[in-house]
This record gives sequence, C-alpha cells and structure tokens, in this order.
Amino acid sequence: MIPIFGVPFLERMLSRLREAGITHAILAAGYLPEAITRSLGDGSRLGMNITYVIEATPLGTAGAIRNVAEYLTGPFFVLNGDIMTDLDLVAMIALHRGRGGLGVLHLTRVKDPSAFGCVVHDADGRVRSFVEKPPHGQELTNEINAGTYLLDPAVLEEIPRERNVSIERETFPRLLASGAALYAYATDDYWIDIGRPEHYHAIHRDVLDGALRLGALADPTVQQGHFYLPGQAGIPGNILAPSFLGAGVTLADGAVVGPYAVLGNNVRLGSNASVSRSIIWENSAVEAGVRIEGAIIASDAQIGRDATIQPGAVIGHRTIIAPETIVPSDARITPEVKAS
Repeated sequence: MIPIFGVPFLERMLSRLREAGITHAILAAGYLPEAITRSLGDGSRLGMNITYVIEATPLGTAGAIRNVAEYLTGPFFVLNGDIMTDLDLVAMIALHRGRGGLGVLHLTRVKDPSAFGCVVHDADGRVRSFVEKPPHGQELTNEINAGTYLLDPAVLEEIPRERNVSIERETFPRLLASGAALYAYATDDYWIDIGRPEHYHAIHRDVLDGALRLGALADPTVQQGHFYLPGQAGIPGNILAPSFLGAGVTLADGAVVGPYAVLGNNVRLGSNASVSRSIIWENSAVEAGVRIEGAIIASDAQIGRDATIQPGAVIGHRTIIAPETIVPSDARITPEVKAS
C-alpha cells in the first residue's frame, strides 16, 4: 500500500494488469488486509473484479496459489507484491500461447546473481534448472527469477494443499523433474524490489529521470498532482526540477522544494522550510524552518519548527517530531520511538 507518486503501489500493479486486458484479480492477503480492502473495494473503480482470499497462516509462494485454485479457470499470472517493473505482460501472453508448456517465467539480468535464484535455460528458452543463491563467482547465469509467472492451471495439481509451499524451491523443481516444460522470458525491462528504503527512493528518482514510465491508472479520477521536469516552462522559482507535488500541496513563503522531492496530496510546508531528495506522504505537515534531505516521511506526520531530518531517515505514520529536533541519518522513528 505504500504510495508511488501518491498512488498505492498495489493500485499501480492492478492498473498494469487492466492495461493488458486482465479484469479479474485475486489478492492473497494475510497481515492487516483491511488497509487493502478499504482502498480497493470490489475493484469496480479500477474496471476490475477483485477477489480477496485471506490466509489464516502464511502458505508460501506456492501454497497461496493453491489456496485460490477454486477461482482460477484458465492460464493466470502470478505477481510478487513487492516488485516494480514495466514488463510487457501482453508479450508474455503471446510467448505462452506460442510455446505451450505449463508456464512462462520472467527473468531479469543482474550484475551479481549470488543473492538471487538463478534460472538456467537452453537456447529455445526451455528451463533446465534452478539454482538458489549460487556462490559468488560460480553462477551459471546472471538471469534470475524476477517474480512474474504465467502459469497453466495444471500446475495447481503439483502443489500440496493447506501447507506452506515454496514455488521456487519445491514446485518448479518438481515440475522439471517430471519432464514438464517451463519457458523463460528474459528481458531488460525495468525491475526493482521496492522493499528497501534505498530502492523506494530509486524508483522515484528513475521516474523523475525518465528511466521508468508509470503506466496509465485504471481509475482516471485519481488526482496525481503535477510533475516538474527540467526544461519545462513556467516552473515556480521555489520548485527545483525534477520534483512532484500532489494535489492540494501548499508552500508558505520562502519554502523550497527539490530537486528530487516528491510531496503527496495535501502536504503543507511552512515558511523557509526546504525538502530535497525526499518523499513525503499525504497529509503531513512540515513547519517553518525545517530542513529535510534524503528522507522518507509517512502520512499524517508532523515535523516541528526548525527540525532537521538527515539523509536515510524514515519517519513513520502519525509521528510527531518536536521543534529543533535533529533526526540523524538512517534513523527509524515511529510514534513509539522518540527522536532526540
């Protein structure tokens, strides 16, 4: 549910599916599903039908798929919920129709594959083996499992019911051992795991620099705000490009935004405050004289007058930072953890 330029990541993922002609999504949810169900509802505002299946206990990457089998009627995509990519899903569908087999796995190329699951395939793209986190320097390939699969329903029969099952460590190797055909779809499309603060920053920088295109939203009524990009005419003098300001952002006299600042809807900056290389979520208030650089500030936070937020810091939801506080680099501050 974390926002990417003011829109929940999951909503952007669903919009990509809708753009590819997919109108039914099944969300396997566990921890705190209410935040997701409140935001997305039945999916109608996105032009989709959303089915929620709540896991009482974690079932793993394959067990979660088996748990939703009753809702699957044909080939289906499986997407990891923490991967940002501009992968061409329509091209992946075409590959599956052309090759057949039980599935297509998206692969991406990385410089150091030792921290990932490598996928070895032949010249025709047929997967031959999976190597989980090979020792550095002993990798057979630099192509890794990128977390998007297009699978045939027959795969479900290979997944045990009602227990935690890993699709990477159990299901896929079992399919290969049985002689089933899985095919690789290796691309150089944009791909990043959003789960680390530095990666979250990188996604926003890449969009602002033009290295990642944000697809159209399935809900056209969402107010995204305004991008300020180098070369644009009429950029106010207190906004340094590239930056993004959501709907309802207010800047008091002397406040400076950017470069690489992303402010969510209804963020308020006091007089002479400055925000650079930072992401601030919706409804947060930054008082006069505050300096924020290289930080992430969640929604409904309040940053007191003349406070300083240093690079790498992350400020949680509804956190109040007292006036003149210095939040050090890489700090993690929540309402329960006070800054000094």
